[in-house]
Amino acid sequence: MSQILTKSPKHCGNKQGLNVSKFYKKLFCTFSTIFLSILLLIFLVYFILHPSKPQFSLKETDIYELNLSNTHLLNSSIQLTLLSKNPNNKVGIYYDVLQVYASYKGQQITTDTSLPPFYQGNQESNLLTASLVGVGLPVDPSFGYEVGRDQVAGKLVLNLKVNGRLRWKVGTWVSGRYRFNVNCVSILDFGPTIPTGPLSSKQGTECSTTV
Repeated sequence: MSQILTKSPKHCGNKQGLNVSKFYKKLFCTFSTIFLSILLLIFLVYFILHPSKPQFSLKETDIYELNLSNTHLLNSSIQLTLLSKNPNNKVGIYYDVLQVYASYKGQQITTDTSLPPFYQGNQESNLLTASLVGVGLPVDPSFGYEVGRDQVAGKLVLNLKVNGRLRWKVGTWVSGRYRFNVNCVSILDFGPTIPTGPLSSKQGTECSTTV
């Protein structure tokens, strides 16, 4: 008597499920390989070109008002001009966010001022002008004392700062956003009184930039 071997429906179902599982695994591995290859190519292009951080320099600072009232409330008005340069030969820069403010002895003495976003091509330079204003800003009680010391020294030292986000552009590829911070030091001649008229400083000092 010959033996007839038959497969049960349960056995067939298990085999079919196993084939489906292998198919999805192969599909997942294929897409993972493609994604990782593209990601590796992007990082390779980025590190080969090695974009340099943008360069900023302070061209001019004008203080129109720095008036302390009630010993701890400050009114300020400052105009500044910055030069921004893209030092890269093959990489463009999108500046998406730029917030500018002034500080004195670690205290912010103006509110944040937003500059419009812009694109900077290879080796391009742009002049950025900002009007910084503070009305009734609370400052530390030591503010007046620190100003008095600078009056004796005849020099007023301000920090002009820019915080923002940028993107690199290489060909048609554009990176994600990166934070950047700029710190410029402005040294102005300071007379015997807190300035209420224009106090100017023209300079081409390089600013420190971190990305």
